[in-house]
Amino acid sequence: MPSFTIPKTQTAAVVPTSGAVNAIEIREDHPVKSQEELLPGECLIKLDCTGVCHTDLHAALGDWPLTAKTPLVGGHEGVGIIVGIGNNTNQCPVKVGDRVGIKWLADSCLNCEQCRKGREQNCPDAKLSGFTVDGTFQQYVVSYVNHVTPIPEGFDSNAAASILCAGVTVYRAIKYSKTTPGDWIVLPGAGGGLGHMAVQYAKVAGLQVIAVDSGADKKKLCLELGADKWIDFKETQDIVEEIKALTGGFGAHAAVVTTANSSGYKQAIEYLRPGGSLMAVGLPGKASLEASIFFTVFKSISILGSYVGNRQDAVEALEIAARGDVKCKYALKTLHDLSSVYEGLAKGDVAGRVVLEMPK
Repeated sequence: MPSFTIPKTQTAAVVPTSGAVNAIEIREDHPVKSQEELLPGECLIKLDCTGVCHTDLHAALGDWPLTAKTPLVGGHEGVGIIVGIGNNTNQCPVKVGDRVGIKWLADSCLNCEQCRKGREQNCPDAKLSGFTVDGTFQQYVVSYVNHVTPIPEGFDSNAAASILCAGVTVYRAIKYSKTTPGDWIVLPGAGGGLGHMAVQYAKVAGLQVIAVDSGADKKKLCLELGADKWIDFKETQDIVEEIKALTGGFGAHAAVVTTANSSGYKQAIEYLRPGGSLMAVGLPGKASLEASIFFTVFKSISILGSYVGNRQDAVEALEIAARGDVKCKYALKTLHDLSSVYEGLAKGDVAGRVVLEMPK
């Protein structure tokens, strides 16, 4: 078993108080938990990189109905090497030296009804990386042995990072969308961090994809990734009628809405065909879901909330990506660039994903 020297301090990006997204502090003396301080079931991971998610921005802004801890080290898409495991950890599924990934769901009890039914993310005792516990915007992070995900051998860490959140999230939504090969699926926000991976996972599932977003760069990205049709929501006068026209007048079989605004949800009820599924993924902080109750019932529409994924979903999503069937388009930056990345996310002009390399 390899042995690692664990430093006492590290570099970390800290949000000191809720809403202080413009005052992120890059601290060079942030403490690192020692091997002796790790509790049973905990592991210490030296990170190679971490993805940045729109959820991290919400956590820093404090604009969700749920409130993150402060001060906060955000981030929940980390890949690195286990350098320590808490003493007296029984039946440990990982070992020191393993390369693993950290997800939004950092830990759950594994014994409650939600965990037993495969909804670990809904466990009442769930710990959330970069929200209720410190996350991956630091060189060393404490995580939990039962929930870290092994990274397939040969799969690049930078490419794997965003699969751990964006990839898993859209993979699960498509997996449970009640679609079959050949069905039409609409992806509002298709050019974004989640959306561009949803295009690819949908194609792996054999679906016909209608990508909805705006801008030449996002159009190019979506079509290159295999989208069958493109709709620019800023240029199309009637998105509902356009989708119906593209699907032979019947409407789409499913929609996976990754945008964080209510309009994408309301429109979906109108353009879904009878028996269609609306997979609600995007998390606007204060918007409400408004839809015609009459036509939701009359058309037998299913509205399903799809919140990240469980441990098995993560393994499956990573295996598909490791085969090369799904590729994350990302820009590589450093931890010191986090403030500017948040600015780009807030403006909505980030195509694909951003991955931060850790200081060596």
